[in-house]
Amino acid sequence: MDRRHFVTSTTLGGGSLLVHPHLLANVSPTTKQVPSIENGFPLAISTWNNIEASQVAGENLEKNIDALTAAVQGVAVEEADKTNRTVGYGGAPDRSGKVTLDACVMNARGNCGSVMAVENIVHVAALAKDVMEKTPHVILSGNGARKFAIQQGYKVIDLLTDQSRRLWLEWLQKEHYKPVINAGHHDTIGMLCIDKSNDISGVCSTSGLAYKMEGRIGDSPIIGSGLFVDNEIGGAVATGLGEEVIKTVGSFLVVELIRQGFSPQESCQKAIERIVKGRKNLDFQVAYLAVNKKGDIGAYSIHKGFTYALYKKGQTLEIQSNSVY
Repeated sequence: MDRRHFVTSTTLGGGSLLVHPHLLANVSPTTKQVPSIENGFPLAISTWNNIEASQVAGENLEKNIDALTAAVQGVAVEEADKTNRTVGYGGAPDRSGKVTLDACVMNARGNCGSVMAVENIVHVAALAKDVMEKTPHVILSGNGARKFAIQQGYKVIDLLTDQSRRLWLEWLQKEHYKPVINAGHHDTIGMLCIDKSNDISGVCSTSGLAYKMEGRIGDSPIIGSGLFVDNEIGGAVATGLGEEVIKTVGSFLVVELIRQGFSPQESCQKAIERIVKGRKNLDFQVAYLAVNKKGDIGAYSIHKGFTYALYKKGQTLEIQSNSVY
């Protein structure tokens, strides 16, 4: 299934399903929440139009694979896609021309793993899972994370594709740095899965901001910011400008709001409102995607254009989020 040409004509609760991405501008968001998945679980949701990734995760869940393994396998689709310039192979480099990747995972037992600023390794979500399962640590970074990957048998590959190199060289002519809202209808991929045992796990993977300063780390590999899971309550993932997510420990905040009794939709909205309150400059995007233990889903963003992919009963749908603006 080609996630960039997925076509559907049905509708579902909290948003409008997309016939084609260019129709987003003509869709009016509603305030209704996406209903629970019929006939229980499994389910998989991911940020942006990652149709194939969510489909792969969902199909693995149907085979009774656990939620974290399914999510890692789903995210791997985007990590290997050289046309996705925000994740994995082909990701946009930093200002020096180096592609560095970040990822984290969290499972239903509260265990987590993270890797930061990894060079020459494609599947950093799987690597973060290995950190969680095979080391006494939660986080490995930089050269240490790369060495660990090589020890585990990961293939070393130049992540900078010809296209990414060309665009970076063009950028060097101006060296104007500014985050782009909804760049390419894509960004960090965050995925949450609920398996047949009703266990929740999540993954977040990214190449970070295009042309970031060397050494910059965003929210994606930070547990509580880019991703947080509490198996008794729910899970949340973030996408967009990581600096703004970190300031409010956004994904943790969303899950804590769910704990307090708010729906996932209300929780995502309140977390976004925490960011925008009192701000004059909102020339950036942040979005949250969340699910609770019952399978209720919430999504909310600062600006319109954020979508998410939902796997249910053998089919994956792309749904537009509500937004402040």
